[in-house]
Amino acid sequence: MYLMESADESRRLLEQEQSQDTRAMLRRTGLKAGDRALDAGCGPGGIAELMAEQVGEGGHVTGVDVHAGRVAEAQERNRHRPQLTFLQADVRATGLPADAFDYVWSQYVFEYLPDRQAALTELLRVTRPGGRVVVSDIDGLGFQNWPFPEHLRQGTQRILEALEARGFDLYVGRKLFSDFRRAGLKDVRVHLMPFYLAPGAAEARLLKDWETRFEALAPVASPAFGGMEAYREHCEGFLAMLADPEGLKYAVTLVTEGTKP
Repeated sequence: MYLMESADESRRLLEQEQSQDTRAMLRRTGLKAGDRALDAGCGPGGIAELMAEQVGEGGHVTGVDVHAGRVAEAQERNRHRPQLTFLQADVRATGLPADAFDYVWSQYVFEYLPDRQAALTELLRVTRPGGRVVVSDIDGLGFQNWPFPEHLRQGTQRILEALEARGFDLYVGRKLFSDFRRAGLKDVRVHLMPFYLAPGAAEARLLKDWETRFEALAPVASPAFGGMEAYREHCEGFLAMLADPEGLKYAVTLVTEGTKP
């Protein structure tokens, strides 16, 4: 279940994709010209666009997402790119042919999947022998702050526990290396990519990202605070911490890659 839905979520996703050095990571993990590639959980299509640039006219990129509105948006944004196709499908059961792709990418999807092994099994199924499977996900988002006032740390932990009750895993990034090894993938490697780094006051884009995140999570998280007023007080305090010019705030993404035997 996707927990981050809001009227502003497509904008947040696209800005998030564009703010990270995803293009370099795609190249580093093996995406190349002429590849048949899959973006599993493509959202509004921002990363699929980068993938299409790298595979070129001789390659093809398929994007799948469970959200029909995101698929429609991705199709509209990329209607001028013939090497891009978007389909509505669950990453755990795509309906795509077996052994169809040279390179498979999935970003910020596994954190929402309590049955992430089913998703990895499906990504392996659609990857050809010798092809690359790459999963990029968060690890500890929201907890790497200093100073981190204790009341804000406790409030952030309350939000985490509310999300965990819905199957969300804030620490999924560190678990994927073992998942890949157990699934039989070869040459498994892990890369660390900044999600954000804010020495001093966070920039407006990052503050807006967190505002949108807090708004979307309100129905799930506010009961953990006893109501909306206390939840909003926590959110305002967290945003003030991000804006503090004296503090350091950062978050990381772990990118795990492996080869299908």
